[in-house]
Amino acid sequence: MREIFVGIDLGGTNIKIGCFDTSLKLLCKTAVATKADMGAEVVVEKICETAKKLLADNGLPLEAVKAAGIGAPGPSNIAEGIIVSAPNLPKFRNIPLRKMIGERLGRPIVFENDANAACWGEYVVGAGKGVRNMVFLTLGTGIGGGIISNGELVHGFNDNAAELGHIIIHPQGRLCGCGQKGCVEAYASASSTAARAAEAIEAGRQSSLKKTLEKNGEITCRDVFEHSAAGDTLAKEITDSTADALGLLCVDMLHVTGPQRIVFAGGMIAAGDLLLNRIRHFFKQHIWSLKKEMLEICFATLGGDAGVIGTAAMALRDWEQEKL
Repeated sequence: MREIFVGIDLGGTNIKIGCFDTSLKLLCKTAVATKADMGAEVVVEKICETAKKLLADNGLPLEAVKAAGIGAPGPSNIAEGIIVSAPNLPKFRNIPLRKMIGERLGRPIVFENDANAACWGEYVVGAGKGVRNMVFLTLGTGIGGGIISNGELVHGFNDNAAELGHIIIHPQGRLCGCGQKGCVEAYASASSTAARAAEAIEAGRQSSLKKTLEKNGEITCRDVFEHSAAGDTLAKEITDSTADALGLLCVDMLHVTGPQRIVFAGGMIAAGDLLLNRIRHFFKQHIWSLKKEMLEICFATLGGDAGVIGTAAMALRDWEQEKL
């Protein structure tokens, strides 16, 4: 009987589920709406029923599943498999997710933070493949991350390590949603990149983005990058300040964790070389001159499947190491 590993990525909007073999070849996948407002019991039931249906529809018996992995947002107790709280899942407080899913599926379950799961996916089969030390950064509404050190995820005390978006790069700087001032997230996330452009226009700066703001009532980071590529001065300044903040973060990560590779993921990497080349530029500008650094800075390759792949890969790893 073929050995199957299931990966589950629980998000505030969607639940993604994939089935893989022992070589992490994707056999089938699906996605359904989370409907988080229905509460944990309903969501867990949906996860399990969707997983069972996916298996059945593709001729894969539940008995062939050796283990499943699930990645979930928010602060968690990884050891106990508990979601402590999650901004995008407001009714999930102290939810024993691993236990609940394990009881319904009758299979061993591996539990992980969603950013760490995506980090592990990129490390195993994506942009981090072939290195032992890596930093993973997701650029979206906020900035999340994961750290691989000597081939292992770094969890830290109470499983709250790698809150990389909340590293302070400008003391007494912009107020971050977390309550701190000067976090890199307050300068370089998708939302803050757009917000800084809108603030500049509202303060009187001239820009082609002004028409976009007047027409749509808002500016997105995609708008900023598109206008930057077209030569708009303000958009180029905002793009550079975003890249500058991320370059500084790369310097900090190099000195703290010593990675061989830093991998950026999330919606913002759609900007392509316009953003990547400027991050690399500012990293070189800020890094010390004591010795030449060989750090690789690149974009992720797995896209939206990183979390599903990562959780399945964790399930496979723990099964192979007889931890389940």
